[in-house]
Amino acid sequence: MLLSFSNRLFWSAVTLLGTAVLTFFLVNAVPGDVARIIAGPKASADVIKAIHAKFHLDEPIWKRLGYHLNSLAHGDLGQSYITDQPVAEAILTRLPATAALSAIAIVLWMLLAVPLGVLTAKYNGTWFDRSVLVLATFSLSLPAFWLARMLQYWLSYKLGWFPVAGFRGFAHLLLPAGTLALLFVGYYARLIHSSMMEVLNSAYVRAARAKGASETAVLFRHGLRNAMIPVVTILGMDVAGLLGGVMFVENVFALPGIGSLAVQSVFNLDVPVIMGTVMFSAVIVVAANLVVDVLYRWIDPRIKTSA
Repeated sequence: MLLSFSNRLFWSAVTLLGTAVLTFFLVNAVPGDVARIIAGPKASADVIKAIHAKFHLDEPIWKRLGYHLNSLAHGDLGQSYITDQPVAEAILTRLPATAALSAIAIVLWMLLAVPLGVLTAKYNGTWFDRSVLVLATFSLSLPAFWLARMLQYWLSYKLGWFPVAGFRGFAHLLLPAGTLALLFVGYYARLIHSSMMEVLNSAYVRAARAKGASETAVLFRHGLRNAMIPVVTILGMDVAGLLGGVMFVENVFALPGIGSLAVQSVFNLDVPVIMGTVMFSAVIVVAANLVVDVLYRWIDPRIKTSA
């Protein structure tokens, strides 16, 4: 087990290194002079030259990559070109809003998706199953930006049930989280449905029924726990994606999260912030993979990680 975990850590480090290098080259391939954006279009040549020297912009790209990787190795994500704030500090300042939004959204969509998935598996082929399938397909096709705007207009602006925008408390997160829940609940309901259909046809479920176990125990104790194994994999990736920043929803509701920070950095061509948010997201994804491995063992102790 220790060898397997060490192997996973090694490849996680390789993944992060590859992400750092690829992001660096992609961001630096974008046309435009960062110095002009920082100093303004009317800045003198001396000012532009000073900015180039400060941020090593005139040096060969391989040298700049070396500076970047060295900083990352020491846990330094750099400083914003626009605000001069450390990137790590900017991300951590905005993390609570994104984390709270993500947590509420996940709770909402799983509270809806689990019973829907189990019941559609139990009543497979009925009008209820087909109705949930149609609604799931519809929710998956909704653009996040459009849905957020529609809910904001009708439920916040017109009816006044929720705050329109901003982040001053729990109430400001309910509608954004509900938007995310509507986008994800259909997909997770069908994912749980598919897994449950396989599990309910297995020998141990038939044995549980033969022993006189109640239908509730068969569905939730014997069926759902094993059906959640593939769901946990997808959920781990989605949690990582949410913590990396839900760009459209955060921007529509003016939430000071990581997603809105990433969008602002792209418009400002703030290279350190762009690369910092990407690296933060990559770290979350890699950590989520490791957590999923641990959850596998907890859900089904029969699973053994190969060395």
